[in-house]
Amino acid sequence: MTRAMASAAFDPGVSDGDTLTGLLAAASGRERLESWARDGLRWQAMLVGLQRFQAVNRAFGQPAGDAALVEVGRRIRAFGVDAFASDGLGNEWFAARIDGSAFLLAAASDWSRERWSFMADALAEAVARPLMVAGEAVRLTTRIALLRALPGDRPQVAIDSLSHALAEAQSQPARRLIWADGSRMPRGRSGPALEGDLMKALGRGEIAVLFQPQFSLVDGRLTGAEALARWDHATLGRIGAATLFAVAERSDQTAALGRHIAERALLAAARWPRDANLRLSLNLTAAELALSSCAQTLDEALAASGFDPQRLTLEVTEQSLLVDLESAAATLRALAERGMRIALDDFGSGFANFRYLKLLPLDYLKLDHTLTDDVAADPRDRAILRAIVAMARALDLRVIAEGVEDEAQRALLAAEGCDYFQGFLRAGPLKVEDFSCFIAAA
Repeated sequence: MTRAMASAAFDPGVSDGDTLTGLLAAASGRERLESWARDGLRWQAMLVGLQRFQAVNRAFGQPAGDAALVEVGRRIRAFGVDAFASDGLGNEWFAARIDGSAFLLAAASDWSRERWSFMADALAEAVARPLMVAGEAVRLTTRIALLRALPGDRPQVAIDSLSHALAEAQSQPARRLIWADGSRMPRGRSGPALEGDLMKALGRGEIAVLFQPQFSLVDGRLTGAEALARWDHATLGRIGAATLFAVAERSDQTAALGRHIAERALLAAARWPRDANLRLSLNLTAAELALSSCAQTLDEALAASGFDPQRLTLEVTEQSLLVDLESAAATLRALAERGMRIALDDFGSGFANFRYLKLLPLDYLKLDHTLTDDVAADPRDRAILRAIVAMARALDLRVIAEGVEDEAQRALLAAEGCDYFQGFLRAGPLKVEDFSCFIAAA
């Protein structure tokens, strides 16, 4: 993601930004669409509505409902970052909260109807993952209206069309996606066919691994990399990690996908210069943690690659711990006993359940990019960062900041005592061979 793309996606400093979620507000979203239309850009959008969200407010109270909306907004934004950074085209995009529990995701792009439908379906899966509401795991269902604007289309008319289509979809329980122009969903690689494509891609080794470099905030040296995944689909084009895992989750292939990424990443990392002493970070999903064979699978992958387990960091998110925290903690303790380090990823993006800090054998807190986005300009963000770093120090944890995109952010994070960072300031995700060159030049 370029810095221009980042500012297009999120601008907490705008006067008409949404104060709850930090996304753009409705007026700012319309202005962005108007700007694209004036510039003659093709654009497309999807309007996401949460089904029966008022039931959440009634059951748990409005503060809990607001916290759920914040998490949904974060997921939509993260999905946009992944989708539009992974297409390699540098398209402008944004996410906005339109009204109540409705969100708009729009891009100045010209993807096919098939691909836009596929993206909407994957976004629905991402939003539907369990989230914590007042201590309870809750699944929210969505309806999504889609639109590809034609030259001369007025944005306000287009948004109205999306709203009408969303209302129609919400009245039809079996219809999750609907096109605002009334046309049928395109026939293409979706549903079972796409899930079959993924199974074949895993069998053929077609899911590529990328490395996101990580650096010391003390002296700027390269310290390691996080392994990410990307799928170049024959007809849908480049598919980023968030969309890829949404497809895998729907088809019960998440554990197989995680194992594939781990095996490929470890084999590649084993070829890094040993004297560089670089660490590899792997993400563990809920599906992997739930398997009794999780530790054995990692042992086998490490043995096959020859990579030192003491140079491996395993990243887990709050979402991956929701199903069975006690079991996940036991698995992570077994992995920590093997010398692997554990990081709690996306810290500060959800509900910051402090029970995790007590039960898990953590070595790192990895700050979500929403905590670094405006840290150089907002005193309240700096105060929150300072408190998190102080807590981490008291617990003997190191702090990693992600999403660092400018020097002001980096300098402030270093001054406040964070230990490591990753982000487009220094390097985006790199192909395996490009990261080897990056090591040599570091």
